[in-house]
Amino acid sequence: QWAAASAILGDMMDYEIIRSRRRTLALEITREGCLRVRAPLRTPDAAIQAFVQAHEGWARAHLAKVREKLAASPPPQSREDIAALKAKAKAILPGKIARYAAILGVEPTGFHVTEARTRYGSCSGKNSLSFSCFLMLCPEEAIDLVVVHELCHIRHHDHSPAFYALLSSVLPDHRERRKRLRMPREA
Repeated sequence: QWAAASAILGDMMDYEIIRSRRRTLALEITREGCLRVRAPLRTPDAAIQAFVQAHEGWARAHLAKVREKLAASPPPQSREDIAALKAKAKAILPGKIARYAAILGVEPTGFHVTEARTRYGSCSGKNSLSFSCFLMLCPEEAIDLVVVHELCHIRHHDHSPAFYALLSSVLPDHRERRKRLRMPREA
């Protein structure tokens, strides 16, 4: 059951309430930059408002971070844009995969390009690699990072110290490169 609400918190902090068969109150910041309160079915509105007020500092700080990320994100892509990104990925990634696979001494069993918006790449248990077409929106050094990261998973199917040692042996600046990754908003 959904119910919209707003509370007077300084300069009016808006939030929506979702009532369900839960036992506790919880705050949530959505990917769209909205504040959501999850509440037990019979919780009085005054108790919800007091809960939000008590956590106002946390809510404002996290809302600001999410809204800042949204403002920095490129606009959603059209079907034509996505098709162009997929074509670019299929043209660029095989060469990068071959180059770094040779350096690492590994051999992936396959390669796919997806429209994933929550992760740039993955390596299956059978060593098949998948990459999001949205990786093509990132700088070259970030693309190389994701390719090497997934190839390292062929040797180490986890994020163990051995995995990071292997990653560092090829890309010692992998932490700096990671800062250059950015995933676009959903359409």
